[in-house]
Amino acid sequence: MSSITSIKQIVSTDIRQNLRSRWFWAYSALFGGFVAVMFASGITESQIIGFVGLSRMMVTFMQVSMVILPIYVLISTVRSVVGDRENSVMEYILSLPISFTGYFWGKLIGRFFVIYVPVILALFAATIWATITNVDVPWDLFFLYSALLGSMVFFFLGLSMFISTVARSQDIAVSTAFVIWLFLVAFLDLILMGVMLKMRGDASWIIGLGMLNPLQVFRTGSIILFDPELTVMGPASYYILDTVNRNVFIVFSILYPLVLGFVFAILGNRYFNRHDVV
Repeated sequence: MSSITSIKQIVSTDIRQNLRSRWFWAYSALFGGFVAVMFASGITESQIIGFVGLSRMMVTFMQVSMVILPIYVLISTVRSVVGDRENSVMEYILSLPISFTGYFWGKLIGRFFVIYVPVILALFAATIWATITNVDVPWDLFFLYSALLGSMVFFFLGLSMFISTVARSQDIAVSTAFVIWLFLVAFLDLILMGVMLKMRGDASWIIGLGMLNPLQVFRTGSIILFDPELTVMGPASYYILDTVNRNVFIVFSILYPLVLGFVFAILGNRYFNRHDVV
């Protein structure tokens, strides 16, 4: 059986399995309910740095997504491969005419679908409601935010699948994912600024190092869409905007996590094919 056919079968199986899970519906309801609460609270009538209406809601939505999505993707996905191995599910699946590559990428694509689609549907539902209630819909921001969210989700999925493939137990996989998440959160720009001031290091070097953090790139990319001058980031904004212009950074903030996620996924698939994972 070809890898494409194997991928389709695994994706279909994984999606059906998640649709029967209460966690999936709770996760979907979380984002849908959050959008409903924001509209009910009148957030579209408030203003931030000149942004009002649906743009204001999107800003808040992105900030909340940055908190919820990474940890949810990591904790829920790192169990995928290692969990199937411990429960002897993988041995049964791979006894069928399904390739190793098909199994790995099928798992990743299936997880991307069940994680990304509810988030985008919640955001899209907001645009539909805004249209009905005669609120201006910034479609350019909608598509850019959708791309940013998809890029961030894919990075954490690729990283999670790599951890799940290499880890020898679910406990190790979850612990590793949690430590990595803490590390990425700890090195957001506020802490980097503190390190720079304390150590009197070169600002450009420290900020450049901080931009290796995909979570920081996502945060900066989402901010620069509504705050072109990055005023909320303080001194770091001068280096960033002097190095690249706004449009270049937006493209970078979408492509960098996406490419990094592919790298981790490819490494995970390579390990999965070359080692005794059963």
